[in-house]
Amino acid sequence: MNYDLATEAFLNHLQIERGLAKNTIAAYKRDLAKFSSFLKDKDLRSVTPEEITRFEASLRVDNLSTGTINRIDSTLRSFFKHLQAEHGLADPTLEIASGKSVRRLPKALTITQILAMIESAYIESEPITLRDQAMLELLYSSGARVSELIGINVNDLSTTATSDGEITTLKLRGKGSKERIVPLGSFATKAIENYCVRIRPDLVTKGRESTSALFVNARGGRISRQSAWQMVLNSAKAAGVTDHVSPHVFRHSYATHLLDGGADIRVVQELLGHASVTTTQIYTLITIDKVRESYSLAHPRAK
Repeated sequence: MNYDLATEAFLNHLQIERGLAKNTIAAYKRDLAKFSSFLKDKDLRSVTPEEITRFEASLRVDNLSTGTINRIDSTLRSFFKHLQAEHGLADPTLEIASGKSVRRLPKALTITQILAMIESAYIESEPITLRDQAMLELLYSSGARVSELIGINVNDLSTTATSDGEITTLKLRGKGSKERIVPLGSFATKAIENYCVRIRPDLVTKGRESTSALFVNARGGRISRQSAWQMVLNSAKAAGVTDHVSPHVFRHSYATHLLDGGADIRVVQELLGHASVTTTQIYTLITIDKVRESYSLAHPRAK
């Protein structure tokens, strides 16, 4: 059985029938490419459990983490399960047991670090950086993933009247095309309004076609994932933040600071768009660590 054709059929199945996100499918494709390189054109029908084990060993030789190896194992399980259902192939992955990976806590920035990055994003001599400042405010105010950030359209923003006054809400499109509505704080709302009034109209006129994208680049098109990443890195450098920084760190910080402030974990789950509260609970471990640290420093009988 041709490996490339089998892979293409499997990826089409993931996209069309299971509706997985593009980034998830890209990860599956990378994992299967690793396995293809290992097999060296061997027919899929003759793959044995022993060869799967040798493949795992080769990944460890490459110093891949247990978590990464587990993910690749999961990809192979799904791949061969699909081949078994569609073509009756024997599944060589049934005897594989996942290794236990170390649970890594997400690293959150301090409020001071985040505010410093937001302030440093704007450079007076470069008006376009008002866009960058608005993007950082939105990341911290909404907990959006970078893919969700760059996918925001102007009409995804709306104003809702409440008993406490008007609030701005934002529609985000998450993994698996799932949509959720999140509220935006006043600082993010003002930063977005400032960008939309002062900068966006001029940027849009530079594009060949009209765009509904909220955040656009200097050529008038939707801003790319790479540009969003670089903007965050530049802001961290300008603010003197030396900790590991990425767009996703803002999401971690958003969740951690909400829980630190007393937000209910179920509410945080909804705001983050997690399918299961178990995923959200990892953030509670961070706050528990802070409680333990405060206890050990403050209580006379803690040690």
